[in-house]
Amino acid sequence: MPFSLFNPFETLYFNAETCFLTGEDLQSENDQVCIFSDWILDRFSLKNKKFKMMDQVTAIHYEDLKLPCSAAVKNALNILDEEIKEAFNEGFDAVEKIAEESLFLWMGKLVYGVLYHDLNLEIRRSAKNPKVKEFKLSPLLKERFGKFHLMLQSLVVPMEFKGNKPWSIEVVKLKYSQDTFNYKDEPTNLNFSLGMNGFGIIACLQDNGAVGKKEKDILTKVSGKILHPIQFEELCARFLYSNYLLKKRPQHLVEVQDEKVIIESLPLPETIADRAFGAWDDNMFSRVLAEYWQPWGFTKDQIITPPDSPLSFLENDYTGVFIEPESIKLPF
Repeated sequence: MPFSLFNPFETLYFNAETCFLTGEDLQSENDQVCIFSDWILDRFSLKNKKFKMMDQVTAIHYEDLKLPCSAAVKNALNILDEEIKEAFNEGFDAVEKIAEESLFLWMGKLVYGVLYHDLNLEIRRSAKNPKVKEFKLSPLLKERFGKFHLMLQSLVVPMEFKGNKPWSIEVVKLKYSQDTFNYKDEPTNLNFSLGMNGFGIIACLQDNGAVGKKEKDILTKVSGKILHPIQFEELCARFLYSNYLLKKRPQHLVEVQDEKVIIESLPLPETIADRAFGAWDDNMFSRVLAEYWQPWGFTKDQIITPPDSPLSFLENDYTGVFIEPESIKLPF
């Protein structure tokens, strides 16, 4: 089966006349797909609300966040979205059964869609201001985003993943007091989190499973527990900060055959896995955690008082024992 691969990061080629995934020329400006699907916009009343972009200044209406795409890509995305919608509406048990590849593609569409708009904003801003240097990505980010985009093409290109999965994806039980769509992303390091309808998903989309392995102990403790939202946010903060500390660049072997693409993720040798991460800094982590705990009003200074360890709602600082969600007397 003949197929072609597209890498927009080689030349930072992003425009409304080119399919975001395949690079095909589009026939109409209406050849688009919403980043956040209509069922999400309707269920959570997001159409008239704005999504804040990475620069923390620009905000775009959710319904205006779209990607240019071909009919074939749109059809494949719609089929995927229907599978995700059905499971998400059922809750944790159904979500836990979704193939990780499907979750990766669905999450990837959201994260890439936001990244696409963030990059376009920076490119346009640079082009309009002659005093600003031409916008460029570092070689590291070009490689990271290019590999991410390549894996997203498995939506329409025959692709086989070998070895470790290229991502860490965790699904946990979660309790909210109301119907909530708690979405967060961090496109630079390709982090994703979502809480809704009795479940939470946390993902690092290009770490070759390293963060999931690093956080295995706490993940074992929370397994089967219905987490309080503040516990879920702490877990998200741990994933994001651990991913930030990942020093060893994930490596992949890519083989393009006549009928498919084979991507093999190379694992970190067990003997040097710890050295793949930078040193954990409690002070820095507390800053990250304060961002996630904003709904409860916790500040960084309340979270940590040196030389003590940061406050945790996941495990007892002295015994390491998991803190039962029912014991947490905070609103949820």
